[in-house]
Formats: sequence, structure tokens, C-alpha cells
Amino acid sequence: MDGTSTPELAATAALLANETRASMLVAMLDGRAWTPTELARGLAVSPPTVTEHLHRLVDAGLLVENRQGRHRYVRIADPAVAEMVEALAAFSAVVRPAEHSWSAQRADRALREARSCYRHLAGRLGVALCDGLRSGGQVDGTWALTESGRTWFAGIGVDLPAESGRPLLRPCMDWTERREHLAGPAADALLATLTARGWLLLGPARRELRLSAEGRAGLAAVL
Repeated sequence: MDGTSTPELAATAALLANETRASMLVAMLDGRAWTPTELARGLAVSPPTVTEHLHRLVDAGLLVENRQGRHRYVRIADPAVAEMVEALAAFSAVVRPAEHSWSAQRADRALREARSCYRHLAGRLGVALCDGLRSGGQVDGTWALTESGRTWFAGIGVDLPAESGRPLLRPCMDWTERREHLAGPAADALLATLTARGWLLLGPARRELRLSAEGRAGLAAVL
């Protein structure tokens, strides 16, 4: 090495190399805040163990915590962290299969069909929507919204965020489909609009989404 400053990639990688911490981050890709008790219950890990891991993730800047009275909430720090976790998941050569119980298999199929990836749409539906917008000319080869794309977004009631130097759209590799779905501020606004209109409905599992009959009809042109 030439003695210049370098990022501590190994330290960050070591944080994610622990299965419990990695599972916490994947669980929090729903974009919501969790309590340590909820994480302990969902991951079947003891509360003291969860607390220890949360301290490390918060200290590293991957999670942020908020306190309301006696309650402590943690969530992913920002979209960049969510993007890193989703990208690593897509590059994972091994996928732990779902449990054999009926409920676990049902939830797994539903999450693969449509789910939230932090604040945007993922799964088969997210990939299909991305494909439709690209083939229809609403999203060009550089992943930018075209004029017809802006018209399409406006037509279904999406208020696009103001231009801020950050691309409105970008590709995000889907870890179940191994193909791109749409991410970025415009994709976040799209998911918020689709759920507000009832075109996408929340399922019983965290991150699970279901396309309603109204949503299927409204998106038929690009699906």
C-alpha cells in the first residue's frame, strides 16, 4: 500500500458476517422501526444477544435508534444501507430455504411475488413493472425517466420529488429474481402512491404486498 487513507471495508464486512446481525438488517428492509423485543421474537434470539448486536450496528452507523419514553426503536439508517444489504443479498450464492411449515411456505411465495425493498417495490411484480416501463419507453437505457415516463407517473397520481442532483430512478438487483427492479426517489414515491390508492395491499407478513384487482387494472398497460 502507498500509505494513503483507505476505508475499513474489513470492519464493515465483519459486522455483516455475523448471521444474527445480517438477519436483523434483512428484517428491517421493510423500512419500519423495530423494538429489540420484536427482533428477539422474530429471530428467536435472546433479548440480551439482540441488544448486544444492536449496539454494534448503531455504533457503525448502519442503524439509528429513537427513544420514546421507555421504548427504544431501531431502523436502517438511510437508503444507502438498505441498498448495500439488498445488493449483498443478490450476490449471495446461498439462499436459506424457507421452513417446511405451510405458513412459512405461503409467506415465502408471497414475498417472492411482491414485497417492499426498504421504500420501493421488489419481487416478481417489481421486476415486471420495471420491465414494462423500460419496454414502453417510460424509462430509458440510462435508467432516466423520459417525458412519457413523467406523464405516466403523473397519470396515476405520483408526485415526483424535486430534482436534487440525485437520480430519480436507478436499478436495484432483486435478490429473488436476480434481475433489476426500480429504486430511487421516484420508485419510493410510486410505491407510496400505489399503497395509498389501494392498488397494493399489505399482506400479513412484514414486507409482503399484494396486487389488488384495481391495481391489476390500473397497471395493465405496463404489466
